[in-house]
Amino acid sequence: MDNTSNDSQSENREEPLWLPSGESPAISSVMFTAGVLGNLIALALLVRRWRGDSGRSEGRGNSISLFHVLVTELVLTDLLGTCLISPVVLASYAQNRTLVALGPERRVCTYFAFSMTFFSLATMLMLFAMALERYLAIGHPYFYQRRVTRRSGLAVLPTIYIVSLLFCSLPLLDHWKYAQYNPGTWCFIGHKQTTYLRLYATLLLLLIIAVLACNFSVIVNLIHMHRRGRRSRCGPSLGSSHRRAERVSMAEETDHLILLAIMTITFAVCSLPFTIFAYMNENSSRKEKWDLQALRFLSINSIIDPWVFAILRPPVLRLMRSVLCCRVSLRTQEATQTSCSTQSNASKQIDL
Repeated sequence: MDNTSNDSQSENREEPLWLPSGESPAISSVMFTAGVLGNLIALALLVRRWRGDSGRSEGRGNSISLFHVLVTELVLTDLLGTCLISPVVLASYAQNRTLVALGPERRVCTYFAFSMTFFSLATMLMLFAMALERYLAIGHPYFYQRRVTRRSGLAVLPTIYIVSLLFCSLPLLDHWKYAQYNPGTWCFIGHKQTTYLRLYATLLLLLIIAVLACNFSVIVNLIHMHRRGRRSRCGPSLGSSHRRAERVSMAEETDHLILLAIMTITFAVCSLPFTIFAYMNENSSRKEKWDLQALRFLSINSIIDPWVFAILRPPVLRLMRSVLCCRVSLRTQEATQTSCSTQSNASKQIDL
Protein backbone atom coordinates (compact mmCIF):
# COMPACT_ATOMS: atom_id res chain seq x y z
CA MET A 1 0.00 0.00 0.00
CA ASP A 2 2.80 2.40 0.88
CA ASN A 3 4.62 1.64 -2.35
CA THR A 4 1.56 2.25 -4.49
CA SER A 5 0.77 5.50 -2.72
CA ASN A 6 4.37 6.67 -3.09
CA ASP A 7 4.32 5.78 -6.81
CA SER A 8 1.09 7.69 -7.33
CA GLN A 9 2.37 10.71 -5.43
CA SER A 10 5.61 10.74 -7.40
CA GLU A 11 3.69 10.43 -10.66
CA ASN A 12 1.45 13.30 -9.58
CA ARG A 13 4.50 15.46 -8.86
CA GLU A 14 5.87 14.85 -12.32
CA GLU A 15 2.71 16.17 -13.98
CA PRO A 16 2.74 19.97 -14.41
CA LEU A 17 0.09 22.07 -12.70
CA TRP A 18 0.48 25.21 -14.85
CA LEU A 19 0.24 25.62 -18.59
CA PRO A 20 3.43 26.49 -20.47
CA SER A 21 3.87 30.10 -21.45
CA GLY A 22 2.70 31.07 -24.90
CA GLU A 23 -0.18 28.59 -25.09
CA SER A 24 -3.19 30.07 -26.90
CA PRO A 25 -6.83 28.90 -26.70
CA ALA A 26 -7.46 29.95 -30.32
CA ILE A 27 -7.51 26.42 -31.79
CA SER A 28 -9.74 25.06 -29.02
CA SER A 29 -12.13 28.02 -29.34
CA VAL A 30 -12.42 27.58 -33.10
CA MET A 31 -13.03 23.85 -32.72
CA PHE A 32 -15.70 24.40 -30.07
CA THR A 33 -17.49 27.10 -32.09
CA ALA A 34 -17.37 25.10 -35.31
CA GLY A 35 -18.61 21.97 -33.55
CA VAL A 36 -21.59 23.62 -31.86
CA LEU A 37 -22.55 25.67 -34.93
CA GLY A 38 -22.27 22.70 -37.30
CA ASN A 39 -24.33 20.41 -35.08
CA LEU A 40 -27.05 23.03 -34.59
CA ILE A 41 -27.28 23.61 -38.35
CA ALA A 42 -27.44 19.86 -38.97
CA LEU A 43 -30.18 19.47 -36.34
CA ALA A 44 -32.19 22.31 -37.92
CA LEU A 45 -31.91 20.65 -41.35
CA LEU A 46 -32.92 17.28 -39.87
CA VAL A 47 -35.95 18.80 -38.14
CA ARG A 48 -36.96 20.35 -41.44
CA ARG A 49 -36.50 16.98 -43.14
CA TRP A 50 -38.55 15.24 -40.46
CA ARG A 51 -41.42 17.71 -40.90
CA GLY A 52 -41.33 17.30 -44.66
CA ASP A 53 -41.30 13.51 -44.46
CA SER A 54 -44.09 13.44 -41.88
CA GLY A 55 -46.20 15.76 -44.03
CA ARG A 56 -45.74 13.60 -47.13
CA SER A 57 -46.31 10.38 -45.18
CA GLU A 58 -49.77 11.45 -43.99
CA GLY A 59 -51.25 10.81 -47.40
CA ARG A 60 -49.12 7.80 -48.36
CA GLY A 61 -48.84 6.04 -45.00
CA ASN A 62 -45.03 5.94 -45.09
CA SER A 63 -42.94 6.45 -41.99
CA ILE A 64 -39.89 8.64 -41.62
CA SER A 65 -36.71 7.06 -42.93
CA LEU A 66 -34.83 4.98 -40.37
CA PHE A 67 -31.56 6.19 -41.86
CA HIS A 68 -32.41 9.78 -40.92
CA VAL A 69 -33.35 8.64 -37.41
CA LEU A 70 -29.83 7.25 -37.04
CA VAL A 71 -28.29 10.40 -38.53
CA THR A 72 -30.21 12.48 -35.97
CA GLU A 73 -28.88 10.30 -33.15
CA LEU A 74 -25.34 10.69 -34.52
CA VAL A 75 -25.65 14.49 -34.62
CA LEU A 76 -27.06 14.55 -31.07
CA THR A 77 -24.12 12.43 -29.89
CA ASP A 78 -21.61 14.75 -31.54
CA LEU A 79 -23.30 17.84 -30.08
CA LEU A 80 -23.41 16.35 -26.59
CA GLY A 81 -19.75 15.35 -26.77
CA THR A 82 -18.67 18.80 -27.97
CA CYS A 83 -20.61 20.59 -25.23
CA LEU A 84 -19.29 18.31 -22.48
CA ILE A 85 -15.61 18.19 -23.49
CA SER A 86 -14.58 21.49 -25.07
CA PRO A 87 -15.61 23.79 -22.16
CA VAL A 88 -13.18 21.92 -19.91
CA VAL A 89 -10.31 22.83 -22.23
CA LEU A 90 -11.42 26.46 -22.37
CA ALA A 91 -11.62 26.57 -18.56
CA SER A 92 -8.08 25.24 -18.38
CA TYR A 93 -6.85 28.03 -20.66
CA ALA A 94 -8.87 30.64 -18.77
CA GLN A 95 -7.28 29.70 -15.42
CA ASN A 96 -3.88 28.92 -16.96
CA ARG A 97 -3.89 25.60 -15.11
CA THR A 98 -3.67 22.02 -16.34
CA LEU A 99 -6.54 19.57 -16.03
CA VAL A 100 -4.88 17.81 -13.11
CA ALA A 101 -4.79 21.08 -11.17
CA LEU A 102 -8.39 22.06 -11.92
CA GLY A 103 -9.92 19.59 -9.50
CA PRO A 104 -8.96 17.50 -6.49
CA GLU A 105 -7.76 13.92 -6.96
CA ARG A 106 -7.47 14.29 -10.72
CA ARG A 107 -11.24 14.31 -11.13
CA VAL A 108 -11.29 16.75 -14.03
CA CYS A 109 -8.62 14.77 -15.85
CA THR A 110 -10.55 11.54 -15.28
CA TYR A 111 -13.79 13.16 -16.47
CA PHE A 112 -12.15 14.50 -19.63
CA ALA A 113 -10.46 11.21 -20.53
CA PHE A 114 -13.60 9.17 -19.91
CA SER A 115 -15.69 11.55 -22.04
CA MET A 116 -13.19 11.39 -24.89
CA THR A 117 -13.16 7.59 -24.96
CA PHE A 118 -16.94 7.33 -24.50
CA PHE A 119 -18.01 9.70 -27.28
CA SER A 120 -15.37 8.49 -29.73
CA LEU A 121 -16.54 4.89 -29.33
CA ALA A 122 -20.23 5.91 -29.41
CA THR A 123 -19.70 7.83 -32.66
CA MET A 124 -18.04 4.85 -34.33
CA LEU A 125 -20.80 2.52 -33.14
CA MET A 126 -23.40 4.92 -34.59
CA LEU A 127 -21.63 4.83 -37.96
CA PHE A 128 -21.60 1.03 -37.78
CA ALA A 129 -25.35 1.01 -37.03
CA MET A 130 -25.98 3.27 -40.04
CA ALA A 131 -23.88 1.05 -42.31
CA LEU A 132 -25.60 -2.10 -41.01
CA GLU A 133 -29.01 -0.51 -41.63
CA ARG A 134 -28.08 0.23 -45.26
CA TYR A 135 -26.69 -3.29 -45.68
CA LEU A 136 -29.92 -4.88 -44.46
CA ALA A 137 -32.13 -2.49 -46.44
CA ILE A 138 -30.34 -3.19 -49.74
CA GLY A 139 -29.00 -6.71 -49.31
CA HIS A 140 -31.88 -8.27 -47.34
CA PRO A 141 -35.02 -6.22 -48.10
CA TYR A 142 -37.54 -8.86 -46.98
CA PHE A 143 -35.90 -9.28 -43.58
CA TYR A 144 -35.54 -5.50 -43.31
CA GLN A 145 -39.22 -4.84 -43.96
CA ARG A 146 -40.40 -7.51 -41.54
CA ARG A 147 -37.94 -7.11 -38.67
CA VAL A 148 -36.42 -3.62 -38.75
CA THR A 149 -38.71 -0.80 -37.66
CA ARG A 150 -38.34 2.81 -36.59
CA ARG A 151 -38.72 1.76 -32.95
CA SER A 152 -35.62 -0.37 -33.29
CA GLY A 153 -33.81 2.71 -34.60
CA LEU A 154 -34.88 4.69 -31.55
CA ALA A 155 -33.52 1.91 -29.33
CA VAL A 156 -30.09 2.05 -31.02
CA LEU A 157 -28.94 5.17 -29.17
CA PRO A 158 -29.47 3.92 -25.57
CA THR A 159 -28.04 0.53 -26.52
CA ILE A 160 -24.87 2.12 -27.92
CA TYR A 161 -24.57 4.36 -24.86
CA ILE A 162 -24.82 1.36 -22.51
CA VAL A 163 -22.18 -0.62 -24.44
CA SER A 164 -19.84 2.37 -24.60
CA LEU A 165 -20.38 3.08 -20.91
CA LEU A 166 -19.51 -0.46 -19.88
CA PHE A 167 -16.40 -0.67 -22.07
CA CYS A 168 -15.09 2.80 -21.23
CA SER A 169 -15.70 2.37 -17.49
CA LEU A 170 -12.95 -0.23 -17.15
CA PRO A 171 -10.18 2.35 -16.52
CA LEU A 172 -12.34 3.98 -13.82
CA LEU A 173 -11.51 1.05 -11.56
CA ASP A 174 -8.06 2.60 -11.35
CA HIS A 175 -8.13 6.30 -12.20
CA TRP A 176 -4.33 6.35 -12.53
CA LYS A 177 -4.76 4.63 -15.89
CA TYR A 178 -5.59 8.07 -17.29
CA ALA A 179 -2.65 10.34 -18.08
CA GLN A 180 -2.28 14.02 -18.81
CA TYR A 181 -0.71 14.96 -22.14
CA ASN A 182 1.07 18.11 -23.24
CA PRO A 183 0.40 20.97 -23.00
CA GLY A 184 -1.79 19.94 -20.03
CA THR A 185 -5.21 20.51 -21.58
CA TRP A 186 -5.71 16.89 -22.64
CA CYS A 187 -6.20 13.68 -20.67
CA PHE A 188 -6.59 10.23 -22.16
CA ILE A 189 -5.70 6.60 -21.56
CA GLY A 190 -2.17 6.41 -20.22
CA HIS A 191 0.45 5.07 -22.56
CA LYS A 192 1.74 2.85 -19.77
CA GLN A 193 -1.59 0.99 -19.87
CA THR A 194 -0.63 -0.67 -23.12
CA THR A 195 -3.20 -3.47 -23.01
CA TYR A 196 -6.33 -1.34 -22.68
CA LEU A 197 -5.02 1.38 -24.98
CA ARG A 198 -4.31 -1.08 -27.79
CA LEU A 199 -7.59 -2.89 -27.12
CA TYR A 200 -9.46 0.39 -27.53
CA ALA A 201 -7.59 1.28 -30.74
CA THR A 202 -8.10 -2.23 -32.14
CA LEU A 203 -11.84 -2.02 -31.45
CA LEU A 204 -12.09 1.25 -33.39
CA LEU A 205 -10.09 -0.27 -36.24
CA LEU A 206 -12.35 -3.35 -36.40
CA LEU A 207 -15.45 -1.14 -36.46
CA ILE A 208 -14.01 0.86 -39.34
CA ILE A 209 -13.30 -2.35 -41.28
CA ALA A 210 -16.85 -3.59 -40.61
CA VAL A 211 -18.34 -0.30 -41.83
CA LEU A 212 -16.23 -0.41 -44.99
CA ALA A 213 -17.32 -4.01 -45.62
CA CYS A 214 -21.00 -3.05 -45.26
CA ASN A 215 -20.53 -0.11 -47.62
CA PHE A 216 -18.79 -2.31 -50.19
CA SER A 217 -21.66 -4.80 -50.02
CA VAL A 218 -24.16 -1.97 -50.56
CA ILE A 219 -22.20 -0.80 -53.62
CA VAL A 220 -22.27 -4.31 -55.10
CA ASN A 221 -26.02 -4.62 -54.49
CA LEU A 222 -26.66 -1.22 -56.06
CA ILE A 223 -24.73 -2.29 -59.15
CA HIS A 224 -26.87 -5.43 -59.38
CA MET A 225 -30.02 -3.33 -58.99
CA HIS A 226 -28.84 -1.05 -61.79
CA ARG A 227 -28.17 -4.01 -64.09
CA ARG A 228 -31.59 -5.50 -63.36
CA GLY A 229 -33.18 -2.16 -64.15
CA ARG A 230 -31.22 -2.00 -67.41
CA ARG A 231 -32.47 -5.44 -68.44
CA SER A 232 -36.05 -4.54 -67.57
CA ARG A 233 -35.93 -1.68 -70.08
CA CYS A 234 -35.61 -4.19 -72.90
CA GLY A 235 -38.36 -6.39 -71.51
CA PRO A 236 -42.10 -5.80 -71.36
CA SER A 237 -43.16 -2.39 -70.15
CA LEU A 238 -43.93 -2.23 -66.43
CA GLY A 239 -45.51 1.19 -66.46
CA SER A 240 -44.02 4.63 -66.08
CA SER A 241 -44.94 4.86 -62.39
CA HIS A 242 -43.07 1.65 -61.54
CA ARG A 243 -39.95 2.76 -63.41
CA ARG A 244 -40.12 6.18 -61.78
CA ALA A 245 -40.35 4.56 -58.34
CA GLU A 246 -37.29 2.42 -59.13
CA ARG A 247 -35.30 5.47 -60.22
CA VAL A 248 -36.28 7.39 -57.06
CA SER A 249 -35.33 4.42 -54.87
CA MET A 250 -31.95 4.05 -56.59
CA ALA A 251 -31.29 7.79 -56.22
CA GLU A 252 -32.13 7.77 -52.49
CA GLU A 253 -29.98 4.73 -51.80
CA THR A 254 -27.06 6.27 -53.71
CA ASP A 255 -27.42 9.52 -51.73
CA HIS A 256 -27.38 7.60 -48.45
CA LEU A 257 -24.33 5.65 -49.57
CA ILE A 258 -22.40 8.81 -50.55
CA LEU A 259 -23.18 10.47 -47.20
CA LEU A 260 -22.27 7.39 -45.17
CA ALA A 261 -19.08 6.77 -47.18
CA ILE A 262 -17.80 10.32 -46.64
CA MET A 263 -18.54 10.12 -42.89
CA THR A 264 -16.75 6.77 -42.69
CA ILE A 265 -13.69 8.05 -44.56
CA THR A 266 -13.62 11.09 -42.27
CA PHE A 267 -13.63 8.97 -39.14
CA ALA A 268 -11.02 6.59 -40.58
CA VAL A 269 -8.68 9.49 -41.33
CA CYS A 270 -9.28 11.06 -37.90
CA SER A 271 -8.73 7.80 -35.99
CA LEU A 272 -5.66 6.64 -37.95
CA PRO A 273 -3.19 8.85 -35.98
CA PHE A 274 -4.66 7.51 -32.73
CA THR A 275 -4.17 3.92 -33.90
CA ILE A 276 -0.54 4.67 -34.74
CA PHE A 277 -0.12 6.41 -31.39
CA ALA A 278 -1.53 3.40 -29.51
CA TYR A 279 1.05 1.04 -31.03
CA MET A 280 4.01 3.43 -30.73
CA ASN A 281 6.55 3.56 -27.94
CA GLU A 282 5.84 6.17 -25.27
CA ASN A 283 9.14 7.99 -25.70
CA SER A 284 8.95 8.11 -29.49
CA SER A 285 5.32 9.25 -29.47
CA ARG A 286 6.05 12.16 -27.14
CA LYS A 287 9.24 13.03 -28.98
CA GLU A 288 7.38 13.30 -32.30
CA LYS A 289 4.30 14.84 -30.61
CA TRP A 290 2.04 12.07 -31.85
CA ASP A 291 0.01 12.16 -28.62
CA LEU A 292 -1.28 15.70 -29.12
CA GLN A 293 -1.88 15.24 -32.85
CA ALA A 294 -3.72 11.95 -32.31
CA LEU A 295 -6.06 13.39 -29.68
CA ARG A 296 -6.78 16.46 -31.79
CA PHE A 297 -7.60 14.35 -34.84
CA LEU A 298 -9.85 12.12 -32.74
CA SER A 299 -11.82 15.12 -31.47
CA ILE A 300 -12.09 16.75 -34.91
CA ASN A 301 -14.39 13.97 -36.16
CA SER A 302 -17.37 15.20 -34.11
CA ILE A 303 -16.89 18.62 -35.72
CA ILE A 304 -16.65 17.43 -39.31
CA ASP A 305 -19.63 15.02 -39.30
CA PRO A 306 -22.42 17.63 -38.95
CA TRP A 307 -20.77 19.89 -41.52
CA VAL A 308 -20.66 16.96 -43.95
CA PHE A 309 -24.40 16.50 -43.52
CA ALA A 310 -25.07 20.25 -43.73
CA ILE A 311 -23.01 20.71 -46.90
CA LEU A 312 -24.18 17.56 -48.70
CA ARG A 313 -27.71 18.77 -49.30
CA PRO A 314 -29.89 17.01 -51.94
CA PRO A 315 -28.78 19.38 -54.77
CA VAL A 316 -25.12 18.71 -53.96
CA LEU A 317 -25.76 14.97 -53.73
CA ARG A 318 -27.52 15.04 -57.11
CA LEU A 319 -24.51 16.82 -58.59
CA MET A 320 -22.09 14.27 -57.11
CA ARG A 321 -24.33 11.44 -58.28
CA SER A 322 -24.40 12.81 -61.80
CA VAL A 323 -20.61 13.24 -61.85
CA LEU A 324 -19.99 9.74 -60.48
CA CYS A 325 -22.54 8.03 -62.69
CA CYS A 326 -22.09 10.06 -65.87
CA ARG A 327 -19.62 7.74 -67.58
CA VAL A 328 -21.39 4.65 -66.33
CA SER A 329 -24.75 5.89 -67.55
CA LEU A 330 -23.38 6.68 -71.02
CA ARG A 331 -21.91 3.20 -71.33
CA THR A 332 -25.05 1.54 -70.03
CA GLN A 333 -27.22 3.55 -72.40
CA GLU A 334 -25.11 2.41 -75.35
CA ALA A 335 -25.17 -1.17 -74.13
CA THR A 336 -28.91 -0.98 -73.54
CA GLN A 337 -29.57 0.42 -77.00
CA THR A 338 -27.46 -2.27 -78.70
CA SER A 339 -28.97 -5.09 -76.64
CA CYS A 340 -32.50 -3.83 -77.19
CA SER A 341 -31.88 -3.47 -80.93
CA THR A 342 -30.50 -7.00 -81.18
CA GLN A 343 -33.46 -8.35 -79.22
CA SER A 344 -35.92 -6.48 -81.44
CA ASN A 345 -34.19 -7.76 -84.61
CA ALA A 346 -34.29 -11.29 -83.29
CA SER A 347 -37.98 -11.00 -82.47
CA LYS A 348 -38.69 -9.64 -85.95
CA GLN A 349 -36.90 -12.57 -87.54
CA ILE A 350 -38.88 -14.98 -85.39
CA ASP A 351 -42.13 -13.31 -86.47
CA LEU A 352 -41.15 -13.56 -90.13
